[in-house]
Amino acid sequence: MKVIVGLGNPGRKYQGTRHNIGFDVLNELANRHQASPSRLAHEAEVKEINLSGEKTLLVAPQTYMNLSGRSVGSLVRFFKLSCEQVIIVCDDLNLPLGKLRFRANGSSGGQKGLKDIISHLGTEEVPRLRLGIGRANGRMDISQYVLQKFGSDDQEEVTHTIQQAADGLEAWVSEGIEPVMTRFNANK
Repeated sequence: MKVIVGLGNPGRKYQGTRHNIGFDVLNELANRHQASPSRLAHEAEVKEINLSGEKTLLVAPQTYMNLSGRSVGSLVRFFKLSCEQVIIVCDDLNLPLGKLRFRANGSSGGQKGLKDIISHLGTEEVPRLRLGIGRANGRMDISQYVLQKFGSDDQEEVTHTIQQAADGLEAWVSEGIEPVMTRFNANK
């Protein structure tokens, strides 16, 4: 079994925001692969798809971004998963809009949802896909910026990014993290 965890905040008011791009990627995968109806488990919305013959859970924690570790930790313990079976999909302010970065491990890089997951799992050895959302211009507060919706001139780039992320995650399930890093990190 593989688990793809998309990070975001629950509720209509956060749909389409920069912080919720992880949820958007899960929705793309669910639509591509006729996902099962969602169910609530481990403080998350969970859907199941089949990727390359592998049962794959799409997990959207409903705990709000900064508390995502509660949900992910519970799920990992319940299914007795190794960290290699899980990948976290989150936004990244330090990458330009449209840039994908798969990593096998590492620090949170300041992403609070990822930081909470690392804390609950007790290790930085968890694969992740960071999606570039760019930085705010001027002196805008970071928390304001990440909770804004993407601008209309960004929509084409955002759609392309979500599709590329879904392509990369499909490859991750069948090929593993190393080949995916080589292939997808170079592309914008």
